[in-house]
Amino acid sequence: MLSPVTARRSALALTAGILLLLAVSVTAGQQGNPASWLDRPLANWNAAGQAVPRAPAGDEPTESVISRCKLTPPRSTMAERAIESAGWIPFWNFDLQLVREDVEIVGGMRGADGMCRPVTYNLFVFVRGQFAGLLSPTTMTSRLDSSSGVVRMPLPVVTAEFVRYGSTDPLCCPSSRVTVRYRIDRTAVGPVVAPVEIRAARP
Repeated sequence: MLSPVTARRSALALTAGILLLLAVSVTAGQQGNPASWLDRPLANWNAAGQAVPRAPAGDEPTESVISRCKLTPPRSTMAERAIESAGWIPFWNFDLQLVREDVEIVGGMRGADGMCRPVTYNLFVFVRGQFAGLLSPTTMTSRLDSSSGVVRMPLPVVTAEFVRYGSTDPLCCPSSRVTVRYRIDRTAVGPVVAPVEIRAARP
């Protein structure tokens, strides 16, 4: 049987060990949750001549998402059909067809939440029907940090808003937004969209 002093020392050692494990777990979790791309220096993730990226695997088949949300995916343009062929569900950003001159921007989503908002989605840029890149280097989910908002096309520039959530922000109300400005380069290999500036959006 342990003496009271030995038992107390054992209990203290056990408590210290548990606290150390918790600290390591928290640190590992923080390291595994990198900052948004909007917090890092801009570097282009697009390349001229690249193919439309394939949609990732999802928990729900695309046909089921379309049926559940009663969607009618647009398929009238070459860009919309290319997105669908890559496994995405094409959609118009905020129900607006974004076409100006020979530039078209189409959304592509892999799933939808309970309110049928896009989940695991991105915005695809095409020039003369040829894929020019994505407006985000990672897929987005509606009402989460770094998800997209309004897209404008004052060519030769494209701008897109992205929401920023603080740790205490409710899902309805992100505390801030940023605007990313892009240029479209027309190279011999093909068109490519490149981010050039991030700035705080007007309230």
